[in-house]
Amino acid sequence: MEKIKTIIIAGPTASGKTDLAVQLASLCNGEIISADSMQVYRRMDIGTAKPTLEERGGIPHHMIDIIEPGEEFSAARFASLALEKIRGMHERGKNPFVAGGTGLYIKTLTHGIFKGPEADPALRARLEREADEHGSARLHERLKEVDPAGAAAIHPNNRARVIRAIEVYTLSKKPISEYHREHAFSDEPLQTLKIGLAVDREELYGRINERVDRMMARGLLAETRGLLDAGYSPSLKPMGGLGYKEMTGCIEGRCALDEAVELLKMNTRRYAKRQMTWFGKDPGIRWFNPGQKKDIIEAVKEFLN
Repeated sequence: MEKIKTIIIAGPTASGKTDLAVQLASLCNGEIISADSMQVYRRMDIGTAKPTLEERGGIPHHMIDIIEPGEEFSAARFASLALEKIRGMHERGKNPFVAGGTGLYIKTLTHGIFKGPEADPALRARLEREADEHGSARLHERLKEVDPAGAAAIHPNNRARVIRAIEVYTLSKKPISEYHREHAFSDEPLQTLKIGLAVDREELYGRINERVDRMMARGLLAETRGLLDAGYSPSLKPMGGLGYKEMTGCIEGRCALDEAVELLKMNTRRYAKRQMTWFGKDPGIRWFNPGQKKDIIEAVKEFLN
């Protein structure tokens, strides 16, 4: 099967990925796939920094507003749906641009994912209850006993991945790390040019602080309160995302608003650091400063020709 040429634009939050993707798609007859694990949710616009219609510049954006906050979603489902969109673009003569900061989504899309056992809702619910009662660190300790290599690759606080790893072992009696070794993320369905946006740390932190201030001015607190009032539990995965978690803490009286805002800024800076660590491990990424627009455009045009 022909591998479709696809441009990936990666980097930390607030580095300018969306703006760059819109410019490139406009110049190169493209459409955009959002590779952001929070932008898939409807009703969550401000805290996820979804581009407005004006910011999209008339360019079609895909994988935004596709599920409700209470629905399950995974990297594998993202990759499956995104590949469908990319094939559709290719058939229509459009060039696909994938822009986002969720590294696992990009890795799964570009390299495939191992074929482990299907999720077991009853088992997962039991593990979720255990995590609620005792914390994800306890589950992580259990994972260490059956899959030390898998546990070493997953942060104890990454509840979703810890639960999935235990689920895989429980259902198949085979560690998730072994699945990863066998698969080695080797199935590459796309021919990609990966562009990484590298922003000086102090400049990036300044951008993050400004973005949080803009979110607050646009009504992040009210958006979070509206989700809670609509019955979306704070324990839902997207409600634990950046912005919603901190605003929920304020709404529930655990901290003052100014404290919640400073906590959001700090947590976003930490998230950006983790993103840079993730993307920094990918030798296939060509790094540019956001100001190197001419060089980026030349690289994209050369790749597409």
